[in-house]
Amino acid sequence: MRVIRASEIGAYLYCRRAWKYQRRDVPSENVQEMVFGAEIHRQHGRRVMAAGCLRTLALAMLLAAMVLFVAYLLRMAL
Repeated sequence: MRVIRASEIGAYLYCRRAWKYQRRDVPSENVQEMVFGAEIHRQHGRRVMAAGCLRTLALAMLLAAMVLFVAYLLRMAL
C-alpha cells in the first residue's frame, strides 16, 4: 500500500489534473516560471530574515537606551 503525504492531498485539492500528472511523472511545461518563483521566494525569505534581525537589534538598542536613561536619572538624583 502506497503512503499518501499531506502535500499530495494539498496538491490534489488545489488541482486534480496537476496531481495526476505529477503521479505519472509528466514533466512540467513551465520550468522557467517555477525557477523564477523559487528565486522570488528565496529573496522574500532573506528579506523576512533581515527584518527579524533588524527588529531584534532595534529592541536591544531600545533596552540599552532605557538602561542608560535610568542610570542618568539616578546619577542626577544623587
